[in-house]
Amino acid sequence: MFFNPAYLYDTPQNYVYRQQNKMARARIIGGPLARNLEGYVFFFEEPNGTEVYVEVSGLPKFRPGRGKQKQIGPHGFHIHEYGNCEVGNKNDPFKAAGEHWNPYNQPHGNHPGDFPVLFSNDGYARMSFFTNKFRVDDIIGKSVVIHQGPDDYQSQPSGDAGKRLACGVIKRIHR
Repeated sequence: MFFNPAYLYDTPQNYVYRQQNKMARARIIGGPLARNLEGYVFFFEEPNGTEVYVEVSGLPKFRPGRGKQKQIGPHGFHIHEYGNCEVGNKNDPFKAAGEHWNPYNQPHGNHPGDFPVLFSNDGYARMSFFTNKFRVDDIIGKSVVIHQGPDDYQSQPSGDAGKRLACGVIKRIHR
């Protein structure tokens, strides 16, 4: 339904390279605030860093903030400290995942776990980007979390991205 491996193996060189290097994935499952949210995040070790590929559906529609209601979308997207996606409190889910992963105590916006926001296109988002802030082995056992609103890349430690909509534990892909 989602992931098309042809996108990642577009040349024979890439296919051979990807078959030899480390990979991981997180299956994203929506919680009580976004039950239809689902998808995958893949992590591919590359020279000097990691390529991240995400594809999700069921994202809530954009809603501007009004009064005390926070904006919904674009959606904050991060690696969190712990690989624990227990829902817990249904009104404030996935707190067991901890805060943003920040092993080097960097200011917000430079955490290795800070990712670009996800823009919903009628509930669907797909994005690929490269980061040199971690390798695949560094993130195994952590989690990926999608938030209600955008990250401000300033507020410590969470970026004021709002409630957590979905979570997935990062696991190594064995070939």
